[in-house]
Amino acid sequence: MIKNKNFAFVFRLAALMIALIGLLSRIGVFKGTLSFDSFMFYTIQSNLLAVVLFIYLSVRTAMSLKAGFKSNLQDNPDWHPRLVMIVAVDLLVTLIVFWALLTPVVPASYLWTFENITIHTLTPLLCLLDFILFSERGRLKYRDVYFACIFPVFYVIFATITGFAGYVYNFVEIFGNQDFASADTAAVRFPYFFLDYDRLGLTVLFYIGGMLAFFLLLAHLIYFVDRKVKGKNKY
Repeated sequence: MIKNKNFAFVFRLAALMIALIGLLSRIGVFKGTLSFDSFMFYTIQSNLLAVVLFIYLSVRTAMSLKAGFKSNLQDNPDWHPRLVMIVAVDLLVTLIVFWALLTPVVPASYLWTFENITIHTLTPLLCLLDFILFSERGRLKYRDVYFACIFPVFYVIFATITGFAGYVYNFVEIFGNQDFASADTAAVRFPYFFLDYDRLGLTVLFYIGGMLAFFLLLAHLIYFVDRKVKGKNKY
Protein backbone atom coordinates (compact mmCIF):
# COMPACT_ATOMS: atom_id res chain seq x y z
CA MET A 1 0.00 0.00 0.00
CA ILE A 2 1.31 3.44 -1.00
CA LYS A 3 0.51 5.90 1.78
CA ASN A 4 1.53 9.20 0.16
CA LYS A 5 -1.54 11.32 -0.47
CA ASN A 6 0.17 13.61 -2.96
CA PHE A 7 0.92 10.67 -5.23
CA ALA A 8 -2.59 9.32 -4.68
CA PHE A 9 -4.14 12.63 -5.69
CA VAL A 10 -2.06 12.90 -8.88
CA PHE A 11 -2.85 9.29 -9.81
CA ARG A 12 -6.56 9.64 -9.16
CA LEU A 13 -6.85 12.96 -10.99
CA ALA A 14 -5.01 11.49 -14.00
CA ALA A 15 -7.20 8.38 -13.87
CA LEU A 16 -10.29 10.59 -13.76
CA MET A 17 -9.16 12.54 -16.83
CA ILE A 18 -8.40 9.37 -18.79
CA ALA A 19 -11.69 7.70 -17.84
CA LEU A 20 -13.73 10.85 -18.52
CA ILE A 21 -12.11 11.59 -21.90
CA GLY A 22 -12.58 7.98 -22.98
CA LEU A 23 -16.23 8.02 -21.96
CA LEU A 24 -16.97 11.37 -23.63
CA SER A 25 -15.20 10.21 -26.76
CA ARG A 26 -17.22 7.01 -26.84
CA ILE A 27 -20.59 8.74 -26.61
CA GLY A 28 -19.63 11.11 -29.44
CA VAL A 29 -19.11 14.39 -27.58
CA PHE A 30 -15.91 15.29 -29.44
CA LYS A 31 -17.34 14.33 -32.83
CA GLY A 32 -20.54 16.31 -32.41
CA THR A 33 -22.56 13.08 -32.62
CA LEU A 34 -23.66 12.74 -29.02
CA SER A 35 -25.59 9.50 -28.64
CA PHE A 36 -27.28 8.61 -25.39
CA ASP A 37 -28.07 5.20 -26.90
CA SER A 38 -24.53 4.27 -25.89
CA PHE A 39 -25.62 4.40 -22.24
CA MET A 40 -27.72 1.30 -22.85
CA PHE A 41 -24.51 -0.76 -22.86
CA TYR A 42 -22.86 -2.28 -19.78
CA THR A 43 -19.50 -0.90 -20.93
CA ILE A 44 -20.67 2.70 -20.83
CA GLN A 45 -22.62 2.32 -17.60
CA SER A 46 -19.66 0.69 -15.86
CA ASN A 47 -17.27 3.36 -17.17
CA LEU A 48 -19.62 6.03 -15.85
CA LEU A 49 -19.44 4.25 -12.50
CA ALA A 50 -15.63 4.47 -12.68
CA VAL A 51 -15.76 8.20 -13.49
CA VAL A 52 -17.98 8.81 -10.46
CA LEU A 53 -15.61 6.77 -8.28
CA PHE A 54 -12.53 8.71 -9.41
CA ILE A 55 -14.34 12.04 -8.93
CA TYR A 56 -15.14 11.04 -5.36
CA LEU A 57 -11.66 9.73 -4.61
CA SER A 58 -9.95 12.76 -6.16
CA VAL A 59 -12.12 15.23 -4.25
CA ARG A 60 -11.74 13.40 -0.97
CA THR A 61 -7.97 13.08 -1.33
CA ALA A 62 -7.72 16.81 -2.17
CA MET A 63 -9.83 17.71 0.88
CA SER A 64 -7.67 15.50 3.06
CA LEU A 65 -4.52 17.22 1.81
CA LYS A 66 -6.03 20.65 2.36
CA ALA A 67 -7.00 19.71 5.92
CA GLY A 68 -3.36 18.99 6.67
CA PHE A 69 -3.65 15.35 7.63
CA LYS A 70 -0.41 13.40 7.82
CA SER A 71 0.78 12.28 4.40
CA ASN A 72 -0.71 8.81 4.23
CA LEU A 73 -4.03 7.18 3.43
CA GLN A 74 -4.64 5.26 6.63
CA ASP A 75 -7.40 7.67 7.67
CA ASN A 76 -9.64 6.35 4.89
CA PRO A 77 -13.03 4.99 6.02
CA ASP A 78 -13.30 1.22 6.34
CA TRP A 79 -15.63 1.03 3.34
CA HIS A 80 -13.24 2.80 0.94
CA PRO A 81 -11.25 -0.30 -0.11
CA ARG A 82 -14.49 -2.25 -0.34
CA LEU A 83 -16.07 0.28 -2.69
CA VAL A 84 -12.97 0.43 -4.90
CA MET A 85 -12.79 -3.37 -5.07
CA ILE A 86 -16.44 -3.64 -6.10
CA VAL A 87 -16.05 -1.08 -8.88
CA ALA A 88 -12.76 -2.67 -9.98
CA VAL A 89 -14.42 -6.08 -10.36
CA ASP A 90 -17.33 -4.55 -12.30
CA LEU A 91 -14.85 -2.90 -14.69
CA LEU A 92 -12.61 -5.96 -15.02
CA VAL A 93 -15.59 -7.87 -16.34
CA THR A 94 -15.94 -5.12 -18.98
CA LEU A 95 -12.32 -5.71 -19.99
CA ILE A 96 -12.41 -9.51 -19.99
CA VAL A 97 -15.79 -9.97 -21.67
CA PHE A 98 -14.94 -7.51 -24.44
CA TRP A 99 -11.54 -8.94 -25.35
CA ALA A 100 -12.57 -12.57 -24.85
CA LEU A 101 -16.05 -12.58 -26.38
CA LEU A 102 -16.90 -9.43 -28.28
CA THR A 103 -13.87 -8.68 -30.45
CA PRO A 104 -15.07 -11.06 -33.24
CA VAL A 105 -18.30 -9.08 -33.68
CA VAL A 106 -16.85 -5.56 -33.40
CA PRO A 107 -15.53 -3.72 -36.50
CA ALA A 108 -11.76 -4.24 -36.79
CA SER A 109 -11.31 -0.52 -37.46
CA TYR A 110 -12.72 0.23 -33.99
CA LEU A 111 -10.60 -2.17 -31.93
CA TRP A 112 -7.45 -0.07 -31.63
CA THR A 113 -9.02 3.36 -31.36
CA PHE A 114 -8.27 5.54 -28.34
CA GLU A 115 -11.84 5.39 -27.06
CA ASN A 116 -11.98 1.60 -27.28
CA ILE A 117 -8.62 1.06 -25.57
CA THR A 118 -9.64 3.52 -22.86
CA ILE A 119 -13.10 2.24 -21.97
CA HIS A 120 -12.33 -1.46 -22.38
CA THR A 121 -8.77 -1.58 -21.02
CA LEU A 122 -7.25 1.52 -19.42
CA THR A 123 -10.15 2.52 -17.18
CA PRO A 124 -10.67 -1.02 -15.80
CA LEU A 125 -6.94 -1.39 -15.12
CA LEU A 126 -6.79 2.03 -13.43
CA CYS A 127 -9.59 0.97 -11.07
CA LEU A 128 -7.69 -2.20 -10.21
CA LEU A 129 -4.45 -0.24 -9.74
CA ASP A 130 -6.15 2.19 -7.37
CA PHE A 131 -7.25 -0.74 -5.23
CA ILE A 132 -3.79 -2.34 -5.31
CA LEU A 133 -1.85 0.87 -4.65
CA PHE A 134 -3.97 2.76 -2.14
CA SER A 135 -6.30 0.35 -0.35
CA GLU A 136 -5.24 -0.97 3.03
CA ARG A 137 -5.16 -4.75 2.97
CA GLY A 138 -7.59 -6.73 5.06
CA ARG A 139 -10.47 -4.26 4.93
CA LEU A 140 -12.59 -6.38 2.60
CA LYS A 141 -15.58 -8.28 3.97
CA TYR A 142 -16.60 -11.61 2.50
CA ARG A 143 -20.02 -10.23 1.63
CA ASP A 144 -18.31 -7.72 -0.68
CA VAL A 145 -17.77 -10.61 -3.09
CA TYR A 146 -21.54 -10.73 -3.57
CA PHE A 147 -22.02 -6.96 -3.42
CA ALA A 148 -19.83 -6.83 -6.53
CA CYS A 149 -22.56 -8.74 -8.37
CA ILE A 150 -25.29 -6.18 -7.72
CA PHE A 151 -24.49 -3.91 -10.65
CA PRO A 152 -24.04 -6.68 -13.27
CA VAL A 153 -27.24 -8.41 -12.15
CA PHE A 154 -29.06 -5.09 -12.32
CA TYR A 155 -27.75 -4.59 -15.84
CA VAL A 156 -28.90 -8.03 -17.00
CA ILE A 157 -32.39 -7.29 -15.65
CA PHE A 158 -32.32 -3.83 -17.23
CA ALA A 159 -31.22 -5.12 -20.66
CA THR A 160 -33.77 -7.93 -20.56
CA ILE A 161 -36.70 -5.67 -19.65
CA THR A 162 -35.83 -2.97 -22.19
CA GLY A 163 -35.32 -5.58 -24.89
CA PHE A 164 -38.66 -7.29 -24.39
CA ALA A 165 -40.28 -3.86 -24.06
CA GLY A 166 -39.19 -3.14 -27.63
CA TYR A 167 -36.02 -1.08 -27.39
CA VAL A 168 -33.94 -1.37 -30.60
CA TYR A 169 -30.14 -1.05 -30.83
CA ASN A 170 -28.86 0.51 -34.04
CA PHE A 171 -25.23 -0.56 -34.20
CA VAL A 172 -24.56 1.38 -37.40
CA GLU A 173 -25.44 4.60 -35.60
CA ILE A 174 -23.48 3.66 -32.48
CA PHE A 175 -20.29 2.43 -34.15
CA GLY A 176 -20.55 4.50 -37.31
CA ASN A 177 -19.34 1.54 -39.35
CA GLN A 178 -21.06 0.03 -42.35
CA ASP A 179 -19.77 -3.41 -41.39
CA PHE A 180 -22.78 -3.35 -39.08
CA ALA A 181 -25.25 -2.45 -41.80
CA SER A 182 -26.66 -5.91 -42.43
CA ALA A 183 -30.24 -6.72 -41.47
CA ASP A 184 -28.91 -9.16 -38.85
CA THR A 185 -26.91 -6.61 -36.90
CA ALA A 186 -28.26 -3.15 -37.75
CA ALA A 187 -31.20 -3.33 -35.36
CA VAL A 188 -31.58 -5.85 -32.54
CA ARG A 189 -33.42 -5.79 -29.23
CA PHE A 190 -30.53 -6.90 -27.02
CA PRO A 191 -27.08 -5.28 -26.65
CA TYR A 192 -24.86 -8.39 -26.65
CA PHE A 193 -25.07 -11.65 -28.53
CA PHE A 194 -25.00 -13.67 -25.29
CA LEU A 195 -28.10 -11.79 -24.07
CA ASP A 196 -29.99 -12.10 -27.35
CA TYR A 197 -33.13 -14.07 -26.49
CA ASP A 198 -34.36 -13.65 -30.07
CA ARG A 199 -31.50 -15.73 -31.44
CA LEU A 200 -30.52 -17.94 -28.53
CA GLY A 201 -33.76 -18.39 -26.64
CA LEU A 202 -33.30 -19.82 -23.15
CA THR A 203 -29.65 -20.58 -23.93
CA VAL A 204 -29.11 -17.00 -22.77
CA LEU A 205 -29.70 -18.24 -19.22
CA PHE A 206 -26.66 -20.52 -19.48
CA TYR A 207 -24.54 -17.58 -20.63
CA ILE A 208 -25.81 -15.49 -17.74
CA GLY A 209 -25.14 -18.30 -15.27
CA GLY A 210 -21.64 -18.86 -16.63
CA MET A 211 -20.78 -15.18 -16.55
CA LEU A 212 -22.12 -14.81 -13.02
CA ALA A 213 -20.00 -17.79 -11.93
CA PHE A 214 -16.95 -16.21 -13.53
CA PHE A 215 -17.80 -12.91 -11.86
CA LEU A 216 -17.94 -14.56 -8.45
CA LEU A 217 -14.69 -16.42 -9.13
CA LEU A 218 -12.94 -13.13 -9.95
CA ALA A 219 -14.33 -11.42 -6.85
CA HIS A 220 -13.34 -14.38 -4.65
CA LEU A 221 -9.83 -14.35 -6.11
CA ILE A 222 -9.33 -10.68 -5.25
CA TYR A 223 -10.81 -11.22 -1.78
CA PHE A 224 -8.58 -14.17 -0.89
CA VAL A 225 -5.43 -12.53 -2.31
CA ASP A 226 -6.25 -9.47 -0.21
CA ARG A 227 -6.62 -11.61 2.92
CA LYS A 228 -3.38 -13.47 2.20
CA VAL A 229 -1.45 -10.23 1.72
CA LYS A 230 -2.93 -8.93 4.96
CA GLY A 231 -1.57 -11.97 6.78
CA LYS A 232 1.91 -11.50 5.33
CA ASN A 233 1.97 -7.81 6.26
CA LYS A 234 0.49 -8.50 9.70
CA TYR A 235 -1.93 -5.61 9.71
